[in-house]
Amino acid sequence: MEWENHSLTEEFFLKGLSGYPRLEHLFFVLILMMYAVILVGNGTLIIISIFDSNLHTPMYFFLGNLSFLDICFTTSSIPFALVSFLSERKTISFLGCAVQMFLGLAMGTTECVLLGMMAFDRYVAICNPLRYPIIMSKSSYVTMATGSWFSGVANSAVQTTFVMRLPFCGNVINHFLCEILAVMKMACTDISGNEFIMVVATILFTLMPLLLIVFSYSLIISSILKIHSAEGRSKAFSTCSSHFTVVIIFYGTILFMYMKPKSKDTFNVDDLDATDKLISMFYGVMTPLMNPLIYSLRNKDVKEAIKNLKRRFVGK
Repeated sequence: MEWENHSLTEEFFLKGLSGYPRLEHLFFVLILMMYAVILVGNGTLIIISIFDSNLHTPMYFFLGNLSFLDICFTTSSIPFALVSFLSERKTISFLGCAVQMFLGLAMGTTECVLLGMMAFDRYVAICNPLRYPIIMSKSSYVTMATGSWFSGVANSAVQTTFVMRLPFCGNVINHFLCEILAVMKMACTDISGNEFIMVVATILFTLMPLLLIVFSYSLIISSILKIHSAEGRSKAFSTCSSHFTVVIIFYGTILFMYMKPKSKDTFNVDDLDATDKLISMFYGVMTPLMNPLIYSLRNKDVKEAIKNLKRRFVGK
């Protein structure tokens, strides 16, 4: 497919923290360290979910997908951002911008849907344990994960195509990366169609999974409260506390970024305020950083699997 404005805009300039070289150097060091932890932490979760037979369950299959998502999401943006921090020429090609936008949006959308699938898995495990092996059979959870990935790719392909076909009045993106809202601000035409597509996508792939999560956890909490023993309640809650914590961090950040009240001239202003940039950085780095830490620190199965992995490859 040929994008109409490719001949007019060959590359974009990413403003980021231009004019603040010391901050750029500081962020380079911090983000590089965080990226290393993200790769090691999520990579470890993927490895143990594959090699430890005790983790061959729907919950850890989804967790492996979530870790792979986080690696893909950060790798699509962080290496480029790190190079940009140290480079005087902070540019990205038109095609590179489109690819970066597509990957970031695809991974973000997939994670939204996948978290909803994980909440449903926890609901069945706690509220209907006797039928859990039947409802969450291998064919079922593989289909659920595949559907999550397909939703993310489809949504991103549609939104990226429509945004990159817009005529742009400039080539300066006031962001670290080719983030979809920042790119849309450069359009010099009516973007109501793009906004409508974004609203529909937000409802389908962000709010609907969120409603599924809220509904699932409402039933989970109701079921846990009916358990008479404190030990039983604690055990039941421990099976879903890690996922619930991840959901709060992920959705709390994304809802603040994309659903806060906007002024009428949101898409006409040139400056992205500092809060948005910091929140964007938090969303892009902190969430993938926290996921493996949360699951390893609060999950006995993962802790035991990590110990077994060390014994297997390092020895006692």
